[in-house]
Amino acid sequence: MTLKLAVPSKGRMMEQCAEWFAARGVTLTRTGAEREYSGAVEGAEGVDLVLLSAGEIPRELAAGRVHLGVTGTDLVRETLARWESRVEPLAGLGFGQADLVIAVPDAWVDVETLDDLDMVAADFRAAHGHRLRIATKYHRLVREFLREHGVADYRLVDSQGATEGTVRNLTAEAIADITSTGETLRANHLKVLADGLVLKSEATLYRARNAPLEPADDRAMAGLLDTLGVG
Repeated sequence: MTLKLAVPSKGRMMEQCAEWFAARGVTLTRTGAEREYSGAVEGAEGVDLVLLSAGEIPRELAAGRVHLGVTGTDLVRETLARWESRVEPLAGLGFGQADLVIAVPDAWVDVETLDDLDMVAADFRAAHGHRLRIATKYHRLVREFLREHGVADYRLVDSQGATEGTVRNLTAEAIADITSTGETLRANHLKVLADGLVLKSEATLYRARNAPLEPADDRAMAGLLDTLGVG
């Protein structure tokens, strides 16, 4: 099995990933048509390039089908249960930074912390007969975070896009979402709780802990990481 390196297949993260590798003497090149998702690695021997969506890469690493992969911290920790036993973070790449946060309407002037949110959630359930809704696509991370901070009487509702608009559209009372500048939150009259930072995320190079490695693959891995100055 040739050493396989997976990187995002499109978008700004793909461009920044290619720039990061190129700055360290390794060139990533798409070899087929745009939809073929295959490529080549120059500057490191014995390495194949695999182009996947950032969301697919954690699963491929965990399954051992790729040896190395670049994806967001948030995606790894949301997708993989017991992620530390399945992948190893080797280096933050310095781009793709974003925060996963809990945000509530600006109009909730007395709600500034998670304790406040917990009290509002209890009052909401007593008043409306159902639990306060928090829209998110990060169910695992948000549920664990709120449990650790003692917040109850809420339910998560799935949102795979335009999460910031769910409060205005009356499909949720609060949100948990990724933000880099906070501008979209402010535009939708939302504020981040003072202690509502769930996770700081960035593009990270991960190694699969359970991917099979032949001796040649092991040498290719060592050579690539040495060229990149990682490990």
